[in-house]
Amino acid sequence: MSLPNTDFGVEKIKAILQSARGVWFLGIGGVSVSALAEATLGLGVRVGGDDRTDSERIRNLQKKGAEIRIASSEPIPEGYGLVVYTVAISAENPQYLDAQIKGIPCVSRADYLGYLISAFEVRIGVAGMHGKSTCTAMCAQILTAAGDPTIFAGADLPALNGDCCRIGSEKQTVLFESCEYMDSFLHFSPNIAVVLNIGMDHVDYFHSMEQIRSSFRKFADRAENGTLLWNFDDPESQHTFSGRKNAKTFSVRDPSADFFANEIQIERGEIRFLFSEKGKEPFPVHLRAVGLHSVYNALAAAAAASLSGISAESIAGALEEYRGAARRTEFKGYYLECPVYDDYAHHPDEIKATLEGIRKLVPEGGRLVCVYQPHTYSRTAGFFHAFSESFDQADLLLLSDIYAARERNQSGVCSEQLAKAIRRRGGRVLSTGSVSETAEILTSFLKKGDLLVVMGAGDIESIFNLLPLEKTEKDK
Repeated sequence: MSLPNTDFGVEKIKAILQSARGVWFLGIGGVSVSALAEATLGLGVRVGGDDRTDSERIRNLQKKGAEIRIASSEPIPEGYGLVVYTVAISAENPQYLDAQIKGIPCVSRADYLGYLISAFEVRIGVAGMHGKSTCTAMCAQILTAAGDPTIFAGADLPALNGDCCRIGSEKQTVLFESCEYMDSFLHFSPNIAVVLNIGMDHVDYFHSMEQIRSSFRKFADRAENGTLLWNFDDPESQHTFSGRKNAKTFSVRDPSADFFANEIQIERGEIRFLFSEKGKEPFPVHLRAVGLHSVYNALAAAAAASLSGISAESIAGALEEYRGAARRTEFKGYYLECPVYDDYAHHPDEIKATLEGIRKLVPEGGRLVCVYQPHTYSRTAGFFHAFSESFDQADLLLLSDIYAARERNQSGVCSEQLAKAIRRRGGRVLSTGSVSETAEILTSFLKKGDLLVVMGAGDIESIFNLLPLEKTEKDK
């Protein structure tokens, strides 16, 4: 069983840290937790932690002074007065149990992040069921070009030299992803709250759309002294926020929105549009990305940056330099002379949007080959029909085993069942087993001229350790 979010709040955590000599992080090598550890080191506080496996991220933290143990069941060392964990940590974790015995306060990652960001004057929180990391990456590109922000992202970003966080020297501006899972985003108090979209997901926690709408309304309430920036084209956002005060809207369809993108051109790996803000002169935007979903993300990032006081010239110039985010339609290289992309998509809507966007990159006469690892039994079962309709753009789909993450298979769902449903729609699909088995099968089906995209939120990216990629075609 996973651990729940805590609700200590800013003042209680601040009081604990005044007497605590150090903070111990469970799962310190993860993207989100490592960022908090780095920020805590920046405060001059002793930092330690544990993780199941070693990584470059962990080694970087160790170089900065963090005390880290790998796959250890030993008690927490003396001197640590606060434990921070993610909701992915099991209630049976040895260090968590040790903290309970010793009476060391344990706070969830979201609760602790809420404390860290509370000190900043401008707090930009990016929420939404899909696109958070990409929009955050685009906004990070703009903010870092214009100033010295602190950034907490959910993916490694080229704009942050391949890191997932950036610690600024001042408490002026902070940008952070606001994840809805288990209502984590209700621990944050943004004064610019971005909502990209609203929809059904995380069916192991959310049981109805009304529950999700209620959570997003509460998130918007957290920005009562600031501005809610929401997607005017998204039906569920309309249902949730229409008529709300202290709100701004963005759209690619309705010019009455506060921020509007028109004259949109989406070509092979490039996007151009005209950015219009009410009462201001429109300006052209050009960036390297694919798909209409990327237009929405860029529009929201530009709008949030404008609300924070950044000029149109700075916004346009920064987006021109945008180079993506890790695992968000990320170009990895070539395999068997085929271009290879990696993407985090694991929800039917994300899969559709990614495949529609990347379809335009397929070489003439080639096929779009997709490797997908379903993520969690509850999501696969809960969206089974939608998943069966999500891969229409793929010419060939290799479906690996479901990644369980935190779950047990209570529904009995499996990848072969999904493969059969896709075949009934006329799709060409193979159920390929483990990641290593998938890599072996892929080699025999991929042909020169194809484009390969690997998708999923589990450990499917480990397939790249099994595929000898070349950086350039034919390694010229």
